[in-house]
Amino acid sequence: MAMTSSVQSQISKHNTLSIGGNLAVNGNSGGGAATIVFGHRLSSVSSIEFIGSAGLRSLIGVQTSRNISSHLTATMGLSMSLRDGSLNLSNTWVRQLSETASGNIQLALGSDSAVSVGWRKKNQKLSAAGELKCGIDSFAASAHYNHRFSSKSHGRIVGKIGSNALEVEVGGGRKLSNFSTVRMLYSIGIQGIFWKFELHRGGQKLIIPILLSRHLDPMFAAGAFIIPTSVYFVLKKFVLKPYYLKREKQKALENKQKTSAQVLETRAAADKAQKLLQNVANRKTNKQLEIGGLVITKALYGNLKALKKRDEPVESNDSPVIDVKLPLNFLVSDSGQLQLHEGVKKSGIMGFCDPCPGEPKQLYVEYTYGDGRYEVTVDDYDKLVIPQEEHRI
Repeated sequence: MAMTSSVQSQISKHNTLSIGGNLAVNGNSGGGAATIVFGHRLSSVSSIEFIGSAGLRSLIGVQTSRNISSHLTATMGLSMSLRDGSLNLSNTWVRQLSETASGNIQLALGSDSAVSVGWRKKNQKLSAAGELKCGIDSFAASAHYNHRFSSKSHGRIVGKIGSNALEVEVGGGRKLSNFSTVRMLYSIGIQGIFWKFELHRGGQKLIIPILLSRHLDPMFAAGAFIIPTSVYFVLKKFVLKPYYLKREKQKALENKQKTSAQVLETRAAADKAQKLLQNVANRKTNKQLEIGGLVITKALYGNLKALKKRDEPVESNDSPVIDVKLPLNFLVSDSGQLQLHEGVKKSGIMGFCDPCPGEPKQLYVEYTYGDGRYEVTVDDYDKLVIPQEEHRI
């Protein structure tokens, strides 16, 4: 079993303080450590940290970082063991390879001298990393890949190989709240077959491993992976998913009842605004039709799920979407372009309103330009620029 916890505080404009600890138990033996880190920002491109640790690896150290350029960062660290007085020196260079990927190389001199080369990539859907480490009498390579299936669930695969390690982990996790995540992993390696349960909450992590077998029996290993996976998918399909859908539907109904008066009022205000815009919008539409320019033929704004049923009528006050074709035609410029800026909630545009408060919203637009037909869907705070060739149907 293992447990880690850490807390970080901004004690002033340029200073931070971090306090953390970890505890691990393996059979009849165990150990732990406590660490404190004081960080000071020297300038806009450099910082320094002072580190103290007590426990299994008692040490004191200092580490400084500097941004050499907008894409390159260098870090140098020096530490001294309080047990035997040995010194360790490390030098790390991190290079930004793209907007989502970076590479690093590290040289460590001391009791565990080694050269390490690593790579990391992270975007909205996935995160991946790999490292190759070569020491004087050791070798290690590791890689992990996380894939985000939704905003609440993800899958994970980890592989490790080296002089004294050979292990593969497969599993997944689910977000319980804004601060808590649970994860279950299936691990097989030279140490045996394990199930691992992890709880992450804020800066705290609890790991509970369950040893299933010390022997690598193929049938047992397959069963240990297939049985819990099958149970999870059965529970998800027949118990968990129906329960969450029912709860979300109940919440949506309660929210609709609470905000019905507000929605009626904002819809009425949007209708009045659209009537004021109607003459100018029609004049702009006729002009664009004459020159083969930009004409909005359909535009809906509202709930994500309701937008998938675009053929349903939206005139009803109970509809979670609103027709915004007219105000968008009003916003078309004389040059035949329409632009909605990023970071601005679209319900604040004249002629718009929020038809479903508290629910995620999107804007769906169908338009013609020249002889072509186009369509595009953007999130509430996303930028919209039309026409664009990539929107062609």
